[in-house]
Amino acid sequence: MRPANSDFDVVIVGGGAAGIGAARHLASSGLSTLLLEAGPRLGGRAWTQEIAGLSLDLGCGWMHSAEKNAWVGIANDAGILIDQSRAAWGTQYRNLGFTPAEQSAARQNFEDWMRRLVQVCKTTDRASDALDPGNPWNHYLRAIVGFISGGDLDAMSATDYLAYDDASTESNWRSPAGLGALIAGSFPAGVALRLATPVQAIGLEGSGVTVTTARGTLRARAALLTVSTAVLAGESITLPVQLDPWREAAKLLPLGHNEKLFFEIVGEVPFEKENQVLGNPRATCTGSYYLRPLDLPVVECFLGGESARMAQEDGTAAAFAFALDQLSALFGANIRGKLRPLLASAWGRTTHVGGAYSYAVPGHADARRVLARPCEQRLFFAGEATHVNEFSTAHGAHDSGVRAAQEVIAALA
Repeated sequence: MRPANSDFDVVIVGGGAAGIGAARHLASSGLSTLLLEAGPRLGGRAWTQEIAGLSLDLGCGWMHSAEKNAWVGIANDAGILIDQSRAAWGTQYRNLGFTPAEQSAARQNFEDWMRRLVQVCKTTDRASDALDPGNPWNHYLRAIVGFISGGDLDAMSATDYLAYDDASTESNWRSPAGLGALIAGSFPAGVALRLATPVQAIGLEGSGVTVTTARGTLRARAALLTVSTAVLAGESITLPVQLDPWREAAKLLPLGHNEKLFFEIVGEVPFEKENQVLGNPRATCTGSYYLRPLDLPVVECFLGGESARMAQEDGTAAAFAFALDQLSALFGANIRGKLRPLLASAWGRTTHVGGAYSYAVPGHADARRVLARPCEQRLFFAGEATHVNEFSTAHGAHDSGVRAAQEVIAALA
């Protein structure tokens, strides 16, 4: 039974994939639960935006490792269509600007770098130390890792990167209705929800916790934090000193840089559906362009690492100009009049997010386990950064939410 001085048994902070995963698990637990979300919508770094009659994912859009992805089962249960077509990643449409021989050499150099990572784990653990000095494909390697993790090889743990690679599979599926829409739409009945309610402070009081917002202070038996590592390590939420080790762990798991842009196709273009092209395979700062995904009249532009940092620092207009320059260099100047800027993300400038997904700095892959520990059996932690090998994914975030919810239930039983 909930103590008389508590408003809820559990307060979940953050309404992304982890918070929703936790809420779904707590919904049938008998514990009164409230979810607080700082933004005006659910989904966090998963966001399907409806524009020009299209459903476009500004955040995560692929159900990675589909065989073990919880969102696949949730979609199936809801009767939501899933497209199982193979992703066009790693291909170069019509070999534009990237000959087959060059593609083979680039892939071979990436594989060689991956093999050297294993040895680097035993020494510096710095992913860049596995590069072959002076190799002309090092820029390509940095760009590809930027798309995958958003991080810089010079500041990235080799152990952490390999843990993710070892856990992932080749099955990557999509929902035409949007992954963000699936995640936000799966919020359960029976859990209270307050949107546009950023948390200002969390405290330990008596045997429970206090959660302060602009609307007042709530009291609960436990709080489950699913905020990003940028928020946890930052100053927007005042946290008790007991959480200093968790804040230090969050600093060792910074968020990478990843952004998306969408061009609307407004004329005849030489694009076949479901194809991909890399803007400049010889540059670290480049975009990856998915042509007519799911046969939609758009070009989905992925920016990662250095190119996403450029978008954050120089702004959306500069990012669109950069992408259009790369596409016109491949397809000709006439393409400029056929592509219209439609939509862009700004995860790095979103204060209650602060970036894309987490990567560990060299020597600190274990920070994920530290971040996942409960504090005094009344503060619990979830989010993609707390998963030891499925981080950077929406299903890893979901599964971490379920794990934390199980810890809450055991603690409050």
